[in-house]
Amino acid sequence: MKNAKLQKWSGKFFVRVVLLLFTAVVLLPIIWTFYTSFKTSSEFLTNAWALPAGFHWDNYKNALEKGNMLAYFWNSAYITLIALVFVVFLAVPTAYVTSRFTFRCSKGLSVLFMAGLFVSQNYIVIPIFLSLNKIQNFLNQYVIFQHLEITNNLTVLALIYAVCELPFTIYLLTGFFRTIPHDYEDAAQIDGCGYFGTLFRIIVPMAKPAMITVVMFNFMSFWNEYIMATTILKEQKWTLPVGLANLMEQQKFATDWGAMFAGMVLVMIPTMILYSLVQNRLTEGISMGGLKG
Repeated sequence: MKNAKLQKWSGKFFVRVVLLLFTAVVLLPIIWTFYTSFKTSSEFLTNAWALPAGFHWDNYKNALEKGNMLAYFWNSAYITLIALVFVVFLAVPTAYVTSRFTFRCSKGLSVLFMAGLFVSQNYIVIPIFLSLNKIQNFLNQYVIFQHLEITNNLTVLALIYAVCELPFTIYLLTGFFRTIPHDYEDAAQIDGCGYFGTLFRIIVPMAKPAMITVVMFNFMSFWNEYIMATTILKEQKWTLPVGLANLMEQQKFATDWGAMFAGMVLVMIPTMILYSLVQNRLTEGISMGGLKG
């Protein structure tokens, strides 16, 4: 009996040690980045691991003003918000139809969405860019459309982001919608709800964990995307990841390491805040949607 209890206790102890080590591996670089963002360049070069002598807020001022990170921040915020609206607006009805209805070609449509999971947007950057250029050249032939910019347009990039993330979003929502009993829909129909009323009044509120999950994953994808943004956008419309990469290149020669780390913190903060607010719902959405689906 004692041996069994000892084995059980030792097993729990080992798991906790492993989790603590994993937590340290994740947290220490984040903590180091935060306190390094308050250092001067001389402090960083003298001892990169030591605590800062004081809080040098000028690093953030230099990153926001000289590095133009404030403008890049608003560009990223705009693109992320529009892309989230697009992807939710398109994915929710699609996932509802593919999960609740059987019709001609419904299986083929589901397979098509599943196939989209294996197409990374990084592999189709060049075709997308060339297609946008062709559309731009076509529009330039008409006077009424000559001022319409396609290849350097934040809204167009947001739409591209949303379309690229549609397969994953539909896949996750479909798996969650399938776990909802049909009895709720039958009761809604008896009360006079149509398909759209049932979807937005019954299914979507019940699928809140899944909705939070797809919003969180898509937010991180849109907020941190680099390759598509640096290919399609010009400097004045860069997003935060592109602006941060440019700032890092600049500060390598200007030796303003504090501003560089301040820029990193500005990129990390929104994701960390959002994740801390929805972490419980995020775990619930993954387990109920992705695993059961």
